[in-house]
Amino acid sequence: MKTVLVAGAAGYLGRYAAMEFRKRGYRVRAFVRDAEKLKLPGPGHEPAISGFVDEVFTGDATRPETLAGLCDDIDIVFSSMGLARTERQLTWEDVDHQGNRRILELAKKAKVGKFVYVSVFRPEEMMESDVVRAHERFVGDLKASGIEYAVIRPNAYFSDMAQFLKIARSGHMFWLGDGECRINPIHGEDLARVCVTAVEGSIREIDVGGPEMFTFRSLFELAFEAVGKVPKITFLPLWIGEAALGLLRIFNPKLAGAAAFFVLVNKMDNGAPAYGSRRLIDYFREMTTGTSDNPKQ
Repeated sequence: MKTVLVAGAAGYLGRYAAMEFRKRGYRVRAFVRDAEKLKLPGPGHEPAISGFVDEVFTGDATRPETLAGLCDDIDIVFSSMGLARTERQLTWEDVDHQGNRRILELAKKAKVGKFVYVSVFRPEEMMESDVVRAHERFVGDLKASGIEYAVIRPNAYFSDMAQFLKIARSGHMFWLGDGECRINPIHGEDLARVCVTAVEGSIREIDVGGPEMFTFRSLFELAFEAVGKVPKITFLPLWIGEAALGLLRIFNPKLAGAAAFFVLVNKMDNGAPAYGSRRLIDYFREMTTGTSDNPKQ
């Protein structure tokens, strides 16, 4: 039985990945900062997974002194670890790049066989974003490491789409652009299957989307439908967002790093190869009714 380290195991994708690895016969070591989070469902209705992991390693990738032994006896590292939106004292460079790099260095010393990392879709179109640059700096480190690797590039998670439900409940949505750019987000369970399959395959980079293609306009209309409100959407010219981004770069560079991602996404086609079967309307209904897809343990 091979042992996999799941870094970011308390996150949306990390939970599903830990479950999928366990289902396929791997021994799972979950790497988290707070082990208690694994006992409860996450905010995007991702399941509690304390019953699906064999051991929990508690540490902080930004604090090297907490990482001793992290990769000992590990065959595979899977990382979807990234900066949480609520973390104000750290940057994407601190976590997404340097944090993952520390894990990579430990993996090299432990002679780990393969490292699978979840980055971003079409990064070449979004290198103005601090988020994307941090991800891709680590991808560069991974490719140069000598370890066998795979990079997974999803265009969006279902949990990302939950923000549109909150906006739809307010009754009015504002959006940059004309709403015609395409996107096909993917459920964490479906994406986890792609990730685990990548561990067992030879493809080094995989672009991933879900089974349903939307324009942003149709995506927003679906969110309004889910909350039982008539769609009221105002589309704003992209130049307004670009102008606001220029001001943010002067007065709040950290916020500008996040805002740049939002602006750039609205300037590109986000359609990715389709995987999985989970439907977004079903996820929206779960989020609005309070039901959960948390499995029995």
